[in-house]
Amino acid sequence: MDKPLKLAFCLFKYFPFGGLQVNFINIAKECMARGHKVIAYTISWEGDRPPGLDINIIKVKGLTNHSRYKSFARRVNENIKAKNFDALVGFNKMPGLDLYYGADVSYAAKMKKRSRWHRYTPRYQTLMAMEKAVFEKKSKTDILLLTEKEKQFYMDYYGTAEHRFHIMPPGISRDCLAPANADEIRSATRNDLSIDKDTLVLLMVCTNFKIKGVARAICALSSLPCELLKKSLLLIVGKDTPRPYRKLAKKMKVQDNIRFIGARKDVPRLLLSADFLLHPASIENTGTVIVEALAANVPVLTTDICGYSSHVKKADGGKVVGSPFNQKELNSALVSMLTSNMRKQWQHNCRTYVKQTDIFSRAPRACDIIEKVAL
Repeated sequence: MDKPLKLAFCLFKYFPFGGLQVNFINIAKECMARGHKVIAYTISWEGDRPPGLDINIIKVKGLTNHSRYKSFARRVNENIKAKNFDALVGFNKMPGLDLYYGADVSYAAKMKKRSRWHRYTPRYQTLMAMEKAVFEKKSKTDILLLTEKEKQFYMDYYGTAEHRFHIMPPGISRDCLAPANADEIRSATRNDLSIDKDTLVLLMVCTNFKIKGVARAICALSSLPCELLKKSLLLIVGKDTPRPYRKLAKKMKVQDNIRFIGARKDVPRLLLSADFLLHPASIENTGTVIVEALAANVPVLTTDICGYSSHVKKADGGKVVGSPFNQKELNSALVSMLTSNMRKQWQHNCRTYVKQTDIFSRAPRACDIIEKVAL
């Protein structure tokens, strides 16, 4: 592109390791690598500040999250009016966007399961208005979606024109691909974690233990036959409070088979150390770690609520538990996977799928669309 663009990126909160935040940074870096100027607007920023990215912390009013988000949206739109931006790119729903990166599930869809009385709350009215501003029929906002699953709901509920949607590849890092020395890395990582080579490692990677299914995984682990349980370890990676889950593990008598190791930057190494990935989420628009596991040739056990569970089915790279969720079904699927002679076949299927499918180019694809919208 000949003309460098001036782009405003807005995000409510930035913190390391969050899936939305990682994609925010990756897309910003791709745009900057093409010579464009990116200025970020946010309520708060934790962690490193990438070179070349201007970051503006917006002071907001309000005691509740929804009132602070509303204040943020108003102030961002006021701030950018006089600064001649080519496009306003939002990573959360808000009015005035030229392009919205849709990583969250629809708020309207979530609220359909709640009582009608909830619709009279300020939180509901604010968040619904912010979603409507993006998706309503008269809006001109282009929308980057991560799965086809969400698109149909928005079209049916808001009457959003189909041409406004752009489906993104998963966009995982190539660092997740299993290298030639994967066995060596597996052994070294297990050694660092004091995990025996014969232990069956069930890996979970998540930043919200409740909705990503940690309790479900603990219950499934506790259902394993005694001899299988003895050689199994649930390794949980992520930033959240482990205390209630340690209590649950103790109640289920599997506390010795579970380890919480906090947020980590070496997820690709941890995937290579694992035998299976567990991701039995109750709410999950995508589930990037599912595709990362497939890239590392690690079979996956997940739930069909996850947008990226479709990749597991297409790859035949593990098992997907259907809806409505049933704990006994998850328990049975876990036992089946751990005792199956299909593991090598699942690994082979993962390798084949990754070679044939674009799972990497989300940031370049997003930048292509930003450039078209900005012209």
